[in-house]
Amino acid sequence: MVLSRRAVESRDSIRSVTSFLAGMQAAADDPDALDFTFGNPHEPALPGLVDAMRAQLEPRSVDWFAYKTSEREAQEAVAEGLRGELGLDFEHDDIAMTQGAFGAIQLAFALLADAGDEVVIPVPGWFCYAPMLHAADLVPVGAPLAPVDFSLDVTEIERAITSRTRIVVVNSPANPTGRVYPKETWDALAQVLDDASRRHGRRIWLLSDEPYRRIRFDGIGFASPAGSYPWTVVDYSYGKVLLAPGQRLGYLAISPLLEPAERTTLREAATPVQLAIGWGFPDALMQYSVPALEGVSIDLAELTRKRDRMYGSLQSAGYTLTKPEGTFYLWGRAPGGDAAAFCGALAERGVYLMPGTLFDQPAHFRISLTATMETIERALPALEEANA
Repeated sequence: MVLSRRAVESRDSIRSVTSFLAGMQAAADDPDALDFTFGNPHEPALPGLVDAMRAQLEPRSVDWFAYKTSEREAQEAVAEGLRGELGLDFEHDDIAMTQGAFGAIQLAFALLADAGDEVVIPVPGWFCYAPMLHAADLVPVGAPLAPVDFSLDVTEIERAITSRTRIVVVNSPANPTGRVYPKETWDALAQVLDDASRRHGRRIWLLSDEPYRRIRFDGIGFASPAGSYPWTVVDYSYGKVLLAPGQRLGYLAISPLLEPAERTTLREAATPVQLAIGWGFPDALMQYSVPALEGVSIDLAELTRKRDRMYGSLQSAGYTLTKPEGTFYLWGRAPGGDAAAFCGALAERGVYLMPGTLFDQPAHFRISLTATMETIERALPALEEANA
């Protein structure tokens, strides 16, 4: 056999995504394609992003572009931002700078779990959790979200936990549904995880996947489970709020509520493990830019207008939708319950959506709101007619 078992399982678990990408060639070749698939930029880069990078481009020392681990100035800027956002006493040593949220999630798995351990993931949820777990010799176990409003179902998570469970992954604001979960949910989950940890005789960790944390609508607040459950690590990516996913910058943060000895152990292990998994640090230029980038964001007012325009029009056309409280996605049920057929028919008209099959939800679809308002207006007639 040519491939490792890990490679086969990773490939197979993300086959729906890679097949979808291969089928998107028609959109790539069509300059008039109306693309609502991935959260990619459709307009020039944010001036604040370009300015921050430009300001750090000219070397200031001979080692300006030398090997970098986690740069102290970047860690301090992140810790300060987290203290302000979450009201928790993060310190710079709690922060490991990573290659986006991908790198932070990979680091969390490597730090906390051993081969064969189970990791509970939300369904529907990000389609890269399972393949990343397979590649790390870990076992993904799905826990369904509530079927109607896609809230976090703590009972389903409790049901998914076994004696082999090591990590539970949560995502708020959630991809693909746009839901933002309140502190009451985290308090309930903390009790379940604490009880299960005692029952099975091993600590269950929580990985809070928060790359959309700063993208929320209608004044909705944000609570992190790091404030409810000490055994929490938080991953973050700047690629969402900057709408620059190709610039790999993120971090993994340790909850400051964690018991001091365990907190120190994680702090001291982060850099060695990042070296071991392939120098998992952001490039020098991106780390130098962090203090300036902490204050840069996509236009949330404009994003809100896009959400309201798309949501209002499709709701009026009879679609069943989950109104996003955060992220830049709109999640809906496909007419007739067959998302693949629905998205395929729209693709023939030059409108490209993401079918829910990529999220193990074959009756649903996802729309990325990073498209321009002009693109939205051009696509709405076809979308409205598709549910006529």
